[in-house]
Amino acid sequence: MEQRNLTLLMDLYELTMANGFFKEEPSKIGYFDLYFRKVPDKGGLVIYAGLAQVIKYLKELKFTDSDIEYLQTLGIFAPEFLEYLRTFDFECDVWSVKEGTPVFPNEPLIIVRGPLIQTQLLETMLLNIINHESLIATKARRICMVAKGRPVMEFGSRRAQGADAATFGARAAVIGGCIGTANVLSAKLFGLTPLGTMAHSWIQSFKSEQAAFEAWYRIYPNNCLLLVDTYDVLNSGVPHAIEIFNKLKARGITEHIGIRIDSGDITFLTKAARKMLDEAGFENATITVSNALDEDVIQNVLEEGAAIDSFGVGEKLITASSDPVLSGVYKLVATQVDGKITPKIKLSNTIEKTTIPGFKKLYRLYNNNGKAVGDLLGLFDEIKLNEGSVYNSDPNKTLQKRRIDNFRLEPLMIQVFDKGKLVYSEPATNEVKDFSKAMTESLPEACLRLKNPDLYNVFWTKALKIMRTDMIEKYSEMNS
Repeated sequence: MEQRNLTLLMDLYELTMANGFFKEEPSKIGYFDLYFRKVPDKGGLVIYAGLAQVIKYLKELKFTDSDIEYLQTLGIFAPEFLEYLRTFDFECDVWSVKEGTPVFPNEPLIIVRGPLIQTQLLETMLLNIINHESLIATKARRICMVAKGRPVMEFGSRRAQGADAATFGARAAVIGGCIGTANVLSAKLFGLTPLGTMAHSWIQSFKSEQAAFEAWYRIYPNNCLLLVDTYDVLNSGVPHAIEIFNKLKARGITEHIGIRIDSGDITFLTKAARKMLDEAGFENATITVSNALDEDVIQNVLEEGAAIDSFGVGEKLITASSDPVLSGVYKLVATQVDGKITPKIKLSNTIEKTTIPGFKKLYRLYNNNGKAVGDLLGLFDEIKLNEGSVYNSDPNKTLQKRRIDNFRLEPLMIQVFDKGKLVYSEPATNEVKDFSKAMTESLPEACLRLKNPDLYNVFWTKALKIMRTDMIEKYSEMNS
């Protein structure tokens, strides 16, 4: 399939504003924050994913002759601006939280600083990438958490909303905890483990289920995970699978054997199948289940005592169907002229839509036991962040003020681009997965719960709190 140039994957207003900035404020520097407003599924955290694709997009950002010719036909852009786009050279500084980090509402995940013309053009694509992949990684974390250490495989490509959603969603699912994916392209591109054996059509294409299993056994004796629900799980599928396992055992093959159930009463069928396999001497034969699973179904069947060794999770993971939108936004927080930074704010009738102004840094606070106790957001040029009082960003929190003298602060953001040049080495996807697991395990257990999690503390420095409060009052009075 041909390579695509995604530079024009942007909303038209980004180009009309950039054209305006080019004419009216060509030298102004802009600062933008990318963040989200609420956690999906009323959960406690989001797993940040998509940075690798953001880097690829920014590295390849270039307007082609075909792009310029198309924009000319719209008749709304100055010739000088189109020439600027034709010779476009990315010049921005970009900071990001490390991919895989568990993050919380209203924290900057990406900060972009550069010519206002350029920073505005990035909005749609950055949000498209981060909103989607963070959503899927977060859903995968929830599903893997309730699986209680049992492997979870990503099986959702056929139900994903398009090829990109399937391919990049599979990568995000692995970052969230899945052991691999059925998507071979994603496995190839991102160094993931490709997983899968047969579908029902394999069994249906033979004269009998037994003949289908026999053929599979001859071709793949070292990978006999047999699909047993095509006709009758307990009266046909499992007995025929046991016949194959006996033949393998006679050849000295006792590993990588098992069954998969893709329909029916999961709890009843897995319990009965487990009993049959054990009585036949195949205690090591695994039972995998699939079919419209999510965290609620998995939690329920395990509480009922279902005998399951691993899960194949598809549509409800790859589409995050229970809450399919991450509320990520990309907002101007400051401008700069002649070296002077001026904070900017967007007001709203609701506090959650009022932006947090200024060029900022994000830290995580750890206690002496290495456990995270909160995050701290402060202005970029603040020096003394390891002492004094900080203020909770959530007005509903009882604890509004806290001293941080006894906590260790670790910066969460790293610089990715310096004046348009990549200065960050991307880790492999499975390294991101391991990093995410370690970072999540360092959080308070109360905020990890599937239902009714405690709200994690996100604090602001005194300087940031005062600046925001003053700006809200100033702009409210100006427009009253």
